[in-house]
Amino acid sequence: MNLDHVSFAAQQDGLHATADRLAEQLGITYYDGGIHPRFGTRNLIFPLANGHYLEVVEALEHPAALATPFGQATRARSDRGGGWMAWCVSVNNLAKVEDRLERKAVDGNRTPEGSEEIHWKQIGVKGVIADGQLPYFIHWVSPAELHPSARPQNKLDGSGELTGDDAVAIESLQIAGSRDRVRDWLGTDAHKPIPEIGIDWVAPHGEPGIMSVTFTTPQGRVVL
Repeated sequence: MNLDHVSFAAQQDGLHATADRLAEQLGITYYDGGIHPRFGTRNLIFPLANGHYLEVVEALEHPAALATPFGQATRARSDRGGGWMAWCVSVNNLAKVEDRLERKAVDGNRTPEGSEEIHWKQIGVKGVIADGQLPYFIHWVSPAELHPSARPQNKLDGSGELTGDDAVAIESLQIAGSRDRVRDWLGTDAHKPIPEIGIDWVAPHGEPGIMSVTFTTPQGRVVL
């Protein structure tokens, strides 16, 4: 089980304006991830190091955005001003998650700009709506080379140093909530269930959820 991505809902001035602000703060570029036809949403993608990515997502004026949990969650977060909406973990054995949550995963698909259509299955967004500290789960059907983090956007500068998106990584999440509650949701009692990042648990002020995300960049740490 690993972190797959973090989701940031578009703010009041729209998808691209929101992504432009994040791009300036992180010093990296994004690409058009395409429309999620089943969910009534669309996203812009920031590929990051370690197989992770950041998506900026918005709900479309489409019936699916009102009828599906992911569309509902996206619209609700944007209506509250936008910002961090959810975090998502990747799993290899989706059946175990379906058994634990007593529901079936739903299919997802989109076609990124300049690429072929990608497919996945996801589950747990209803849990996110009910309790914002919880991640949802994803299982990629498409091959690894089509994962959103794999889009080649990086170059070597004259000194041989890597520049671009591989130089930016998620270091930690700051979450208002309960470590035990999230462990139970993940189905594990491991001390560090998501081994490649840190999770800092802070006392909730209002509703539980992601308070901020810390990134490492060539210019130093950036907290959003």
